Amino acid sequence: MRGVERARMLALAAAATAAAALIGWPSPARAAITGTVRTESGRLVGERSRWFRSVRVFKGVPYAAPPVGALRFRAPRPPLPWRGVRRADRFGDICPQPGSALTAGQPMSENCLFLNIWSGASTAGARRPVLVWIYGGAFTFGSGSDPAFNGAGLAHKGLVVVTFNYRLGPLGFLATPALSQESGHGASGNYGLLDMIAALKWVRRNITAFGGDPHRITIAGQSAGAGSVGFLDMSPLARGLFQRAISESHQRAPRDPELRYLSTSYRMLRTAQEQGEAYARAHGARTPAQLRALPWQQLVAGDVVNDMSVRTGGPAKPPLFRPVVDGWVLPRGYARTYGAGLQTDVPYVSGNNRDESGAVPQTAFARLRARTRRPTPGSPQPVVTLAQYHEAAQRKFGPMTARFLELYPATSDEAAARQNDVRVRDNSRISLFLWASLRARHMKDPIYTYFWTHAPPGRGHDMRGAYHGSEINYVFDNLYATSRPWTAADRRIADIMSSYWVNFAATGNPNGKGVPYWPPFDPKRPVVMELGDHFGPIPIASDPARLAFWKRYFEAQTPW
Repeated sequence: MRGVERARMLALAAAATAAAALIGWPSPARAAITGTVRTESGRLVGERSRWFRSVRVFKGVPYAAPPVGALRFRAPRPPLPWRGVRRADRFGDICPQPGSALTAGQPMSENCLFLNIWSGASTAGARRPVLVWIYGGAFTFGSGSDPAFNGAGLAHKGLVVVTFNYRLGPLGFLATPALSQESGHGASGNYGLLDMIAALKWVRRNITAFGGDPHRITIAGQSAGAGSVGFLDMSPLARGLFQRAISESHQRAPRDPELRYLSTSYRMLRTAQEQGEAYARAHGARTPAQLRALPWQQLVAGDVVNDMSVRTGGPAKPPLFRPVVDGWVLPRGYARTYGAGLQTDVPYVSGNNRDESGAVPQTAFARLRARTRRPTPGSPQPVVTLAQYHEAAQRKFGPMTARFLELYPATSDEAAARQNDVRVRDNSRISLFLWASLRARHMKDPIYTYFWTHAPPGRGHDMRGAYHGSEINYVFDNLYATSRPWTAADRRIADIMSSYWVNFAATGNPNGKGVPYWPPFDPKRPVVMELGDHFGPIPIASDPARLAFWKRYFEAQTPW
């Protein structure tokens, strides 16, 4: 090992050992699960992490029966038992999804309900806090085996980390009246969410064998994973399965129209059933039996289908297949749930990123103006010309457009691009603040809000900035898992970010020794914690008059 790399690894090990000693966990230098681990379905043997030899990894562990044949479009069933010792040294197949660079070379099948566990605990009774990670991908793409979610870094710091697969696209979220009728609950379309609930139940029943504490489970996710955290927070079926929650990106207030196209978007059951019937007919199926007989490749073939019927205040639209307010898994939407205080009362971390939802770094302006490639359908589009700026303002603000242009004036393409960034970021922070204010009305447990501002080095730095998902490697403290020209500053940020997440999973409070103080949310203080380039509270709006404008705008929107 080269000298610099060896020194870095020794420094990481020393920091993790100090953190373990601080909060009373076994020293990672001594911690290792060896031999076989007994679960409810059978015995497993894992392997050592290639990054931290004290951490054991268990890959491809079934948490539910394969949802194939008669089990397609049904709630997941318990995993099938096995005899002997199962080698858990390979990730399981990922769930069916459209092909992309992210899925290249990965085995894919409907037999995909697997989870993966990273643990540095020495014994089954170690009772370490558990973090269960839910991946994003617009409920269409993704897997728990993505290298970005490598849990060895967090396990080395004292957590037990779990990732898992859940059903996607039509296999995870297709609803029809006939499927609802046969369900016994008058509901269909939430198989992906039911997979998440099944995974959490498995974790609660089995995680002690891996050194985890079943009474300190944190659910966390980014993008559609963050949306899923919010849905689980509102679902009575998930009550008691987790004690803390972290949602990274796309947090919005119920009156923010952006809620409707981001990963927080949902459908009402009647709409979902109508869309599902049309989709089934287009694929030559009219009954549940015919739908179950179709090859999965036929069901997921083609590009991502967007729901163009949703009014979002802009060109961005949600994916067609997404969660459903079905009266069972999700009894009601955001406004009704939060208004009545029916969500789960747990400590909550939530935030957004600087360069997402249409904001981009200034270094990207000129290249975006010169781009001739068509934008990705359904995605929020950056605004980099004056004409685009005025069109977007009129579309979003309608009768309030004149006041908006007074507060965010622009007379050139460059000024318009800069003001659009300010507008998007104000929208993001203020909507986050209003969401937290609404949640806090009925909840006793604290909320911690953040705004991520650090752009990772390397490819995409100048075009994407602190992009959607750019915080993930830092949160997982797994810079080793991604090939980028990481610097000492990046490693420092990763140590702080992962320490916040470890502290929160352990205690419900991100604060602890060696990290900048993160104040809990206070509805009387319009600030948010900046994480990334700096660590400390910043205003939620670029100007008090702009804050007042956004509050008036949101108040005029229909709650969702």
